[in-house]
Amino acid sequence: MRIGLFGGSFDPAHSGHMHTAKTAMNRLGLDQVWWLATPQNPLKPKSAPLKERMATVQTMLRGARMKVTDIETRLGVAFSIDTVSALRRIYPGVQFVWIMGGDNIGGFHRWKRWREIFRALPIVVIARGGSARTGPAFRQFAAARRPADRALPGTPAPAWAYIAARLDPASSTVIRNARK
Repeated sequence: MRIGLFGGSFDPAHSGHMHTAKTAMNRLGLDQVWWLATPQNPLKPKSAPLKERMATVQTMLRGARMKVTDIETRLGVAFSIDTVSALRRIYPGVQFVWIMGGDNIGGFHRWKRWREIFRALPIVVIARGGSARTGPAFRQFAAARRPADRALPGTPAPAWAYIAARLDPASSTVIRNARK
């Protein structure tokens, strides 16, 4: 089984998130994408209640190949590396890939134990603004860059790929600010 882990606040979920998840699923030949709705991103202001955010994701999902989960809450973890570690323990035969939008590249080095994430599982970055050549994390792991194809999920970490795709300008921040 090949599963993409797509973590985020999804406050609210929007077309850019769906584009990122679908692009990763199609290009990497993933069996499923799990949208990991974080209880609270420690690098962002207070999010809307988790149930509300999960509901916005659920309205977008079609079919059984994508699901939204509050597994971080149920596991009692607050950081992506702890989620990844727990899921690899619980599902030892699954080939996980971390999915992220290119708009997160510049700040990835601010994530708790980000080097361990690189060493734990392959990462795919989908174009969402930003560049695969920016940000300290991706410069440090430049030699681990691989082609963005179906082989990535089974590639030993560290391994990461960048998928240049249509840019979707949707932004949770813009949507929230427009609601105020």
